[in-house]
Amino acid sequence: MSNDIAIRVENVSKYYRLGVINNGTLFRDIQSWIARKRGKEDPHAKIGSKYDPTLEGFWALKDLNFEIKKGDRVGIIGHNGAGKSTLLKILSGITTPTEGNIKINGRISSLLEVGTGFHPEMTGRENIYLNGAILGMKKSEINKKIDEIIEFSGIKEHIDTPVKRYSSGMYVRLAFAVAAHLDSDILIADEVLAVGDAAFQKKALGKMNELSSGEGRTVLFVSHNMAQVKNLCNKGIVLEKGRIVRQDDDIDKSIEYYMGLNDSSDKMIKYEWTDFSNKGNSFFKPLEIKFLNEEDEVFTTQINYNENFKLYIKFNVEEISNFDFSLKIYKGIDPITQFYKNENYDIGAHEVIFLIPKRTFYPGKYALVLSASNLTQKTWIIDSTRMEMCFPFAIFED
Repeated sequence: MSNDIAIRVENVSKYYRLGVINNGTLFRDIQSWIARKRGKEDPHAKIGSKYDPTLEGFWALKDLNFEIKKGDRVGIIGHNGAGKSTLLKILSGITTPTEGNIKINGRISSLLEVGTGFHPEMTGRENIYLNGAILGMKKSEINKKIDEIIEFSGIKEHIDTPVKRYSSGMYVRLAFAVAAHLDSDILIADEVLAVGDAAFQKKALGKMNELSSGEGRTVLFVSHNMAQVKNLCNKGIVLEKGRIVRQDDDIDKSIEYYMGLNDSSDKMIKYEWTDFSNKGNSFFKPLEIKFLNEEDEVFTTQINYNENFKLYIKFNVEEISNFDFSLKIYKGIDPITQFYKNENYDIGAHEVIFLIPKRTFYPGKYALVLSASNLTQKTWIIDSTRMEMCFPFAIFED
C-alpha cells in the first residue's frame, strides 16, 4: 500500500444474524439451533410463533471499496441504518468484516460512543493513561500530554473523580480530549459530539480541523448535522442500505446528493409522501407529509412562488412520549428557516400544519428536514429516540 494512503477498504461486507437463542439452558439452546438448521419448528418457541428462514440475517454492509489518503477529512453520511456506525466499528477494530480486507496505515483513535474505552470505576486521570496504553503509548509520552488534555476537556476539578459519576457531557469532553491529543494517525468520530453543548462542539470541530490541516492526521466523521460535516470535511462518502452510492472529492456534492438536491432527481416535483417504509424507528414514525394549497388540496403540479401554501405532517409517537417536533428548510446545504412544535407529544397519532406565506422562499430547490427528539430521557439514549428525515421539493416562478 502506498505511503500516502491511510485506509484502504477492499470488498468489505458485514453480515448480522437476526434474533437470539436464549432458552435458559445450554441443552435447550442446542435443541433450538438444531431445529432451525433443519428448517423445523423450534421446540421451545412460544405458542403461535413461527420460524421464518428468510429472516435469519441481513447485510449491514455490502461490497465496500474505497481509499482514504493521509490528511483527508472524510464525512461519512447517510440515513439511519445505512451502515455508517458498522463501518466505523470495523475500521476501529471493534468488530471484523464478514468478507473483504482492510488495510490501515497508522494508529487509530476512536470516539464512537460516549464513554467507549473508559473504565467506570477509574478516575478521569487514570482513564487517560488507560486509553494511551491501548494506543500503545508509553507513560512518559502520556505525561507530556496530560495537562493539555485536562485543560482542553474543561473538567479539571473532576479529573480525579471516578468516571461513573460523570454526566454524558463530561464523558464526551474527556473522551474527545483524549482521542484528539494522544498520538494517533487517524481520528474516527461517530455522532458523539451531538451530546456536547454548542460551545464544546465548536471547540471540538476546530480541534479536528487543526489536527487534519496542521498535523496531517486523517479524520473520519459521521454526523447527521450537515453544517458540521461541511465545516470539517473536504471529502464525502454517502452510504445507503449498506452500499456506497456516492463518493466525492468535494464534500458539497456528497451533501447535495444526500439531501436529494441533485439536478437529475425526479423527486423534485413530488409534494406528497406516504411511503415511509425506510423511515422512522420504534419510537417515532411519520405517516403522511404533503404540501397543500389554500383550499387544502395537495399540489399536483408545482408550488408557486406567489401563493400561500401549507405543510401538513401526520406522525405517530410510539413507546416513549414527550417528543418535541421541528423542521428545517434548506437551500442547498444552507438552512433557510426552522419551525418548532414544542408540545411534548404523547403516544399516539398527531397532525401538524405549518402555514407558509407567499414569497417566503424564492424559486429554487429546497429540502425539508423533519426532526423529532425525546429530551426527557437520559442523554445516553437520545440518539435512539431522535429521528431526522429529508424530503426534497421545489418552488417555481409564476
